[in-house]
Amino acid sequence: MHKIIVFLGPSLERETAEKILAAEYHPPARRGDLLAAAEKGATVIGLIDGVFHQESAVAHREILTAIKKGVRVVGASSMGALRAVEMDTLGMVGIGAIYRMYKSGELESDDEVALVFDPLSGLALSEPLINIRFTLKRAVEEHIIDTAVYDALLSSARSLFYPRRTYRAIVSAAGDAVDEETRERFLRWVTDSAVDQKREDAVAALEYIRKIAGENLEQ
Repeated sequence: MHKIIVFLGPSLERETAEKILAAEYHPPARRGDLLAAAEKGATVIGLIDGVFHQESAVAHREILTAIKKGVRVVGASSMGALRAVEMDTLGMVGIGAIYRMYKSGELESDDEVALVFDPLSGLALSEPLINIRFTLKRAVEEHIIDTAVYDALLSSARSLFYPRRTYRAIVSAAGDAVDEETRERFLRWVTDSAVDQKREDAVAALEYIRKIAGENLEQ
């Protein structure tokens, strides 16, 4: 019987996660949490969200220790994607578009997935840069903005410290590079059409874990 432990925070709401995968869910991982999970008998660990900047992040050595114990460690979306890129040659499994973009070198900085969130509700209070990238790309595809505005808004987003990144703040910081009509059109559109790639990758990781757990149970 599998014991599945998943570290999850603002990337995906717990209620949805539990409908996808029956698992023991924990808040974003801190240093030592994966080692503790392995010692508790986890056979599969899903690392999606983890702390960094404000606290000590999950260490590479504890991931390697878990893998050596025979634990399947799957990473995606946020801290999980970062660690999977660094540890996939040693047995960690990376899932999702964000993992692949880091793996290819298209993304490099931790800043791409950083955000601030309410520790009680788990709700995100800022927008991660990677989601902004995907949202701006969709806005161009749907003719909400042109490529010049895409460049201006992405540059604006990158200039802001990650806790300050909201779509309204990004548009405001772009200044005269974006005309007023385009600003208002984009802000109306983004309310219902923003892309949450971190969420999509978290869902993909849980579906992957459900699949491998099911396959192993059938053997």
